Amino acid sequence: MSTSAPWDAIVVGGGAAGLFCAGIAGQLGKKVLVLDHAAVLGEKIRVSGGGRCNFTNISSTPAHFLSCNPHFVKGALARYSSADFIGLVKRYRIPHHEKHQGQLFCDNSAKDIIAMLFAECQQGGVSIRNPVSVEKIQSVRGCWEIKTNQGVERTKAIVMATGGLPVPAIGASDYALNIAKQFDLPVVPVRPALVPLSFTSDEFTHLSTLAGLSVPVRIAAGAKGQRYGHGDFQEDLLITHKGLSGPAVLQASSYWIEGESIEVNWLGAHDVKGKLFNCDALFDDPDNRLKQTETILAMVLPQRLAKAFAEQQSLLGRKWAEVGKKDRQALKAVLQHWTVKPAGTLGWKKAEVMLGGVDTKALDSQTMMAKAHPGLYFIGECVDVTGHLGGHNFQWAWSSGFACAQALAAARA
Repeated sequence: MSTSAPWDAIVVGGGAAGLFCAGIAGQLGKKVLVLDHAAVLGEKIRVSGGGRCNFTNISSTPAHFLSCNPHFVKGALARYSSADFIGLVKRYRIPHHEKHQGQLFCDNSAKDIIAMLFAECQQGGVSIRNPVSVEKIQSVRGCWEIKTNQGVERTKAIVMATGGLPVPAIGASDYALNIAKQFDLPVVPVRPALVPLSFTSDEFTHLSTLAGLSVPVRIAAGAKGQRYGHGDFQEDLLITHKGLSGPAVLQASSYWIEGESIEVNWLGAHDVKGKLFNCDALFDDPDNRLKQTETILAMVLPQRLAKAFAEQQSLLGRKWAEVGKKDRQALKAVLQHWTVKPAGTLGWKKAEVMLGGVDTKALDSQTMMAKAHPGLYFIGECVDVTGHLGGHNFQWAWSSGFACAQALAAARA
């Protein structure tokens, strides 16, 4: 059997990272084939951002990513930043706008980003085959061999870009992790991230009737010394029938560890150092303390939430209606350090990303190649790199895909 290979690279996975990497490598002169099992490519891009794709964040930096090795992302982000991808979007004249905290969305549709990726692949002469099933990957005499349901392909390099487990309805899989294990590469245990949290604890019972209510809060989860450390975010929290969601909770979910509590500061978006908890007159109505307490809370909380807290029995060992002057600071502390223990998450169906993945210690941070297996690369979500909410995970797809494509181009013919 000849050791020559018809393909310079085969990219397994036609999502954001895979298509972007393939397009760049093709434009750099490499003969590239993309394989994907889906009948329609780019579905996760299409449904992201409410159909408008939060394609990057203006201020995406290494601080916006979780990894067992937080330094791993630095090389790829430095080589291909959010400014670089924004420049590409502008060259394609895709109308877009900035929303909260540097998040960039398409004005029209996420399909604009998908079309751009296909155009980049076309410009690079990339071949795309789908749907096709990859049945086996092996190294044969210094070359890589991929067996599919349509035949056998041989290549000098394989790029695993199959993403992660979130949203199984659109074909999510752990195939890249299985390949990593096949070649004895370590994998950091995975779990859903950027996902709503569910509750069964008594602390949440009085809030479950407030489903649909959104409140700006400050929320904290995790701790120093844990795998991904401590996260602290000031965002909106959404109360649901099943628990808590909204940007604040999605962010905290990436740091939360099962069995531990999260801490919510319900006054996190307000300055409460002044009159709110120091003015005696606000508490000096002995005939209607419940109403007065509720009124005070409503100064900084939505009316429905203020009423729920005012009527809660368990805080301070008695009704808030009976809270007097000496307990005022304790009342404030309860609101600022409200802790609750989630029962779990809403799982892969509701998660936006996967936490964990191929251990970065097994990969070269400059090329995304497995150190022990020349020619085998891992990019995008399947790697143990997870971004914060707000476009950072797409930026990782672009940055890791770019680093890999550059490495493919630099490889000897």
